[in-house]
Amino acid sequence: MNTHIERLVQQLDGDAGASYDARAELIWLGTAAIPAIIDGLPSLGGFGQLTAIEVFQEVSDPRCGPALIGLLDSDNPTVREWAAVALASLEIDGAAEPLRRAYRACLDRTTPPDWTEPDGIRWAMTALGARSPVVPSLTARLRTDTPADSPGWPSAHFTKIIDDLADHAQLILYSQFWRVDAGRTYCVSGPGLDWQLDWSAPWEHLVEEARAWSLLEATEAPVGEDVFVAPTWIDRTDLHPER
Repeated sequence: MNTHIERLVQQLDGDAGASYDARAELIWLGTAAIPAIIDGLPSLGGFGQLTAIEVFQEVSDPRCGPALIGLLDSDNPTVREWAAVALASLEIDGAAEPLRRAYRACLDRTTPPDWTEPDGIRWAMTALGARSPVVPSLTARLRTDTPADSPGWPSAHFTKIIDDLADHAQLILYSQFWRVDAGRTYCVSGPGLDWQLDWSAPWEHLVEEARAWSLLEATEAPVGEDVFVAPTWIDRTDLHPER
């Protein structure tokens, strides 16, 4: 059995069909496969490691925690991002400080804060209580008026939220739109504005530039009683965290 599992682990790096089949069988084997996956992780390439992370999440075995923490030092940014998200999804004890280090390393590499890796790490830190987003009172109040399972704020409040966040020195990175229909949530295409900020500029300038772009987006955004908007924003401390 161990030899068979080891062979499956190596197949995670194979072509898409073989990798998918190996992934499915490893998930079916469950916790019995976890030690072999952990042992084989360093020998896998980026694709195989990403697939292994998917197996870890499906099996939900906390023994994979140290291996996931180790992947935060990977040379592959997508592997680092997926490892961070998995650590939070699995609620791995002791992951908060490694995630903070991974986020600082991201900034040291001058990775723009709106790229997916720092975004994923921030989400993971927030989920584990290692980061507390700043939520101004008006924005919080508008959110409490929506159902608990809503994917964001009613789109009718988008302009108010933009101004409230910017007035409290919060920088909006991007916004996503969702439609809720018969209890199901669907992604809705937004205006598709693709702005880029000069991250060397002063924080106040960045906030106001993001406000201007977001307000322009609001003029073209989808609206309706069943449409919700979920902005993602950061605080100054997210760009300049304490060492």
